[in-house]
Amino acid sequence: MEIVVSGIRSTGNLHLGNYFGAIRNFVKMQHENHCYFFIADYHSLTTHPTPTDLHDSVKTVLVDFIACGLDPDKATLYIQSDVPEVAELYLLLNMNAYLGELERCTSFKEKIRTQSNNVNAGLLTYPTLMAADIIIHKAHKVPVGKDQEQHLEMTRTFASRFNRIYGVDYFPEPVAYNFGEDLVKIPGLDGSTKMSKSENENSAICLADSPEAILKKVMKAVTDAGPTEPNQPKPQPIENIFQLMHAFSTTDTYNHFSNLYDRCEIRYGDMKKQLAEDIIAYTTPFREKMEALNQDDAYLGKVARMGAEKARESAAKTIREVREIIGFKRM
Repeated sequence: MEIVVSGIRSTGNLHLGNYFGAIRNFVKMQHENHCYFFIADYHSLTTHPTPTDLHDSVKTVLVDFIACGLDPDKATLYIQSDVPEVAELYLLLNMNAYLGELERCTSFKEKIRTQSNNVNAGLLTYPTLMAADIIIHKAHKVPVGKDQEQHLEMTRTFASRFNRIYGVDYFPEPVAYNFGEDLVKIPGLDGSTKMSKSENENSAICLADSPEAILKKVMKAVTDAGPTEPNQPKPQPIENIFQLMHAFSTTDTYNHFSNLYDRCEIRYGDMKKQLAEDIIAYTTPFREKMEALNQDDAYLGKVARMGAEKARESAAKTIREVREIIGFKRM
C-alpha cells in the first residue's frame, strides 16, 4: 500500500468546500492506502493565535475529521505538535533550504502583499515545514489542490537535495494524489468561484452550521435582477447558485429552476429557500455527529493519543535514520 500524507490547518470548522475538495476523498483513501492525516497546529502559529483559540481550533478540526468519516482505526489521525520529530526534521531541512527559493514561493509573496505587518520567519520557511510533514513518513503521494502544487514541488526538491548531498536514496519524491473526476469544486455564496472562509465568512457554509445560520447565509447569496432574455448565459454569481443546487438538490429540482431561468420566470428567493433546505438536509447528519463528539472529551483524547503514538513510531524511525545519515552518532 502506498503511503499518503495530508494535513488541514487548525483554523476552525470545515466548510463544504473543504469536504468536497478533500475530506470526502480522504474517507475513500483510508481504505486503499496507508494514510496519515494531521491537524497542522504548528503552521497556524504564523498568525499568532491565543492559547485558547489554538486549543479550540484543534479540537474543532479533530471533531470534524471524525464526523466526516475518517476512522482512527484505519488511518493515522494525529495532531502535528504531538510529533516533535517533525520540528527536528524541519530544522534539518532548513539547513539546506535557500533564501532565494523560499522568497520566490508564490504563497510567501502573497502574504507579503496582504499582511505586510506580519511577515515572519515561519511564513518564509512554511514550505520546509510542509516538506517535513510529508517526508517524515516517507510519503509517496500527497492530496493537494492547485494552490499547493508549488509547495509539493519544493518538497520534492528538498527530498532529492537531501539524497544528493548525503549520497543516499532515502527519501521518496512524493507526487500529487490525483482525485480526477472525484474532485468537486464548491463555489462561494459571494460570487467567487471557490468557497472560502478567509475572504468572507458568510461566503462559506460550515458543516457545523445550524439550520438557521445556513438559511441566513444562503438567502444573502449574491444574485442579480434576473434574466431579461430567454436562455440568457448566467453570470458567475448565478452560475454559483446553480452549481450548489446541482451538488445538493435532486435533478428534478435543479431542472425545475433551470427551466424557470431560461423562461425568465426565475424567483431567486424561492430558489434560495429550496437550496437552503437541501443543504440543511445534507449537513444535518454531520452536525449531529459533531455535537455528540464535542461532548466526549474522553474519546477525543483517546483518538489523539492513539494517533500520536502511531505517527511517532513512523517519525522516530525516520529521524533515527536521518541522524545516522547526516553523521550525528553517539560517542
